[in-house]
Amino acid sequence: MNSAKPQPPKTDFSSLLQRYFCDYLRQQRNASQETISSYRDTFRLFFRFTERQFRKMPSSLTLADLDAPQILAFLEALESQRHNSVRSRNLRLAALRSFLRYAASQEPSALASITRALAIPVKRFDRGPVSYVAREEMTALLNAPDRTNWSGHRWSNARHDV
Repeated sequence: MNSAKPQPPKTDFSSLLQRYFCDYLRQQRNASQETISSYRDTFRLFFRFTERQFRKMPSSLTLADLDAPQILAFLEALESQRHNSVRSRNLRLAALRSFLRYAASQEPSALASITRALAIPVKRFDRGPVSYVAREEMTALLNAPDRTNWSGHRWSNARHDV
C-alpha cells in the first residue's frame, strides 16, 4: 500500500490571477485604480508576448509559465521590440513580482520556480541631474502674488513662516 500523501490540486492560473486582481489588489492592498490598470496592462502585454513567442494561448497558461527565463525574454522584448525605457521595463517587472509574491502564498508547491523568478533584478539606469529653480526664477515666483488683495497678501505672509 502506498503511504504517500496525495498532493493538493494545483491552483488554476486564471482563477489565481482573478483573485489577485479582485481580492488582493482591490480589497486587501487597497491599490489605486492606476496601479491596477498598470498591472493589468502588464499581464496583457505578457499574454500577447507568450502567445506570439511560445505559441501558448493565455487560457492555457499555468503558474509554471511565469518562470525566470520566460519573464527575462518578456522584459528583453519590451526593451528591444517595443522600445520601452528601462524604467518602464522595471515597472512591468514590479507588477509580475507583486503577482508572484501573492502566488507564492497561494501555491506553495510552485515556490522554487517563483523564487527564481523573484530573483530577477531590476535593471539599473542613469538618472538625469536634478534641476533646481534658478535664483531669478525663484524671485519671480515669490513676487508673483498680487498683494493688493487678500489671497495675495495671505500668501505673502505665509512664505515668511517657512
